[in-house]
Amino acid sequence: MMTSNLVILQSILLSLFLLSGVKFSESARTFTIVNSCKETIWPGVFPGDNFNGGGFILKSGQSMVFTAPVSFSGRIWGRTGCNFDKNGNGSCLTGDCGPSLKCTGTGKTPASLAEFTLANLDFYDVSLVDGFNVPISVTPLNGKGNCSVAGCNGDLRQNCPSELAVKNDGKVIGCRSACDVFNTDEYCCRGNYGNPSTCQPTFYSKKFKEDCPTAYSYAYDDPTSIFTCSGTDYVVTFCSSRKKPVCTYHNRKLFCSGSKGLRSLISNLWMIFLGLTLIANCMMIIF
Repeated sequence: MMTSNLVILQSILLSLFLLSGVKFSESARTFTIVNSCKETIWPGVFPGDNFNGGGFILKSGQSMVFTAPVSFSGRIWGRTGCNFDKNGNGSCLTGDCGPSLKCTGTGKTPASLAEFTLANLDFYDVSLVDGFNVPISVTPLNGKGNCSVAGCNGDLRQNCPSELAVKNDGKVIGCRSACDVFNTDEYCCRGNYGNPSTCQPTFYSKKFKEDCPTAYSYAYDDPTSIFTCSGTDYVVTFCSSRKKPVCTYHNRKLFCSGSKGLRSLISNLWMIFLGLTLIANCMMIIF
């Protein structure tokens, strides 16, 4: 009888430990990709081995969750105006990566990019150096360090200078970079402009920065554009302000940006309730 009771107590203690969410090691990152646009988005990922082969469809309001190893280094972007057949063959108006739903290479400019290099200390950013096609933000959750939100507050398609605008049926669907349009050393940060001292913000990069204040607007826009975080999960959101709260589910816990105190209180109360229930059941068995 005593041996049986001991086994029960050990099981309860192990259950409480697992429910506490303690991590033995940090070997992967959870990516939640959310479409908050009014239109359908076809996210592209390269390399895409851990992301449904590099491409998938997200209708308005939909999201998908993926897990990537700490060794992952790549980019995520949104494709718009796509038309794929039942075999996944087709093309997109912006961000196109070839004749397939699943990308095996990078997307065609202009495209807003979320870039990641995962390690013990992750580096991540949103880059508009290759132009803009859809608002994008990257929110790290449950991490340690700087862990700032990267990306956009507004939609540059509504404010794109006419000389940079990409149109379809009279509607602006993208905004090219000044380097892509004019191909000069000044706009492309090359030649005599190939260093941070000489390559400075231009009229066009400042327009990009207005809508996306924590995104790369030109090649040497590092101080306000590249961020670090360790042990974090990521929420990549299309068409949502970087100030808007987002959530991800990891290790049986819901993590959200903002309102941390309330979620922590609810989580703690739930843990106490589970613990008391298990202990009460144990006491009934023992006595």
